[in-house]
Amino acid sequence: MSFLVGKRFYPVCKCIFMLTKKVKDIHVNSRTSVNELMDYFGSSGGFVAKKVATARDVLQGMFDSESVNFFSFPACIVSTGTRGVIKDAVRKGLFDVLITTCGTLDHDLARVWEDYYQGDFDANDSQLHEQGINRLGNIFIPNSSYGEVLETHLQPLLEEIVGDRVMGPRELIHQVGLRIKDESSILYWAAKNDIPVYVPGITDGAFGSQLWMYRQRHRDFGLDLMKDQEELADIVFPAEETGALMVGGGISKHHTIWWNQYRGGLDHTVYITTAVEYDGSLSGARIREAVSWGKVKEDANYITVEGDATVLLPLLLSSFL
Repeated sequence: MSFLVGKRFYPVCKCIFMLTKKVKDIHVNSRTSVNELMDYFGSSGGFVAKKVATARDVLQGMFDSESVNFFSFPACIVSTGTRGVIKDAVRKGLFDVLITTCGTLDHDLARVWEDYYQGDFDANDSQLHEQGINRLGNIFIPNSSYGEVLETHLQPLLEEIVGDRVMGPRELIHQVGLRIKDESSILYWAAKNDIPVYVPGITDGAFGSQLWMYRQRHRDFGLDLMKDQEELADIVFPAEETGALMVGGGISKHHTIWWNQYRGGLDHTVYITTAVEYDGSLSGARIREAVSWGKVKEDANYITVEGDATVLLPLLLSSFL
């Protein structure tokens, strides 16, 4: 049996499947720990439960190795209680590099100074707009808890940190984190533990808009985007091994795998997504697709887990926190 690619035929090997691992039932009660539940997942055989257990094992190997570990994630989950899980992972130093989106800066900082509120996916959005409330999924964010509070606090911080000089985005984020005296903050712990936070799309959010507003008064202020790229090169090229926990797609995922292709690909990878594969999007692309690009090694330990990160991250990371 073979299939045609271009003008070449490639043989398809006939696989012999070994029946070695039996499906075992899950038995839980009020005393079942998260680690015990994960073990049950691993022996259950299907479906996403099995993948979750495999992801925990991949992460275990990643954390036990000498690899440089990346954590990429989108901003949306930082608006939820999952922010606390990410913060604890950064506080404990599980990861060496964070790559995320501008909204992470927005939500992490805004929640230092104001509260977000539980909402409803089915709320009337026109009425919310009339009341000055923004809906992020089923999270309600008043205007006073977002752009307004960020402007109030960030403009004085930028005056203190930047002046009229040019800075790399990572350097600027680090300096902001040093001045956030709040242990609930991801940026606080990243700065305290000297973990770099890279935001390749730093202008795409409220934090970026505050930088633009600041520049209206300080025309010599600028961002040196290439400085961050040089730092990433210095991290990636010498690394003997690299690993990544990636949540969702977009620029944060792509920046992580893009840079790791320069050293032949990631060695350990867990990817969490809710996106479909058939539209060709990066969010929907499974890790095996990254293997074809050389962004993940052919012999890497990897798994794609389909599901909501607000459920999966607490499950996966609880074993290591």
